[in-house]
Amino acid sequence: MSVNLENATPDKTVDARSMACPGPLLEAKKAIGSVTVGQTLEIMSGDKGSREDIPAWCKKTGHEYLGFLEKDGYDSLYVIRRK
Repeated sequence: MSVNLENATPDKTVDARSMACPGPLLEAKKAIGSVTVGQTLEIMSGDKGSREDIPAWCKKTGHEYLGFLEKDGYDSLYVIRRK
């Protein structure tokens, strides 16, 4: 399944652009509980390590990692809560 992230409308956005690793991951862990199963969480991160951290966390926890979009100086990473 391919998702067009350009048109993604997250149910919640976490702004972790000012945080270094592991800040964005910790923010994602906190925020995932605030969306319901099937909803999308967007994590805005200025730390390139999030490109590996977030998918690894999703794999471990059973959430669905959709991918990331490179924006102006940061990444937007998208996760669907699956449980």
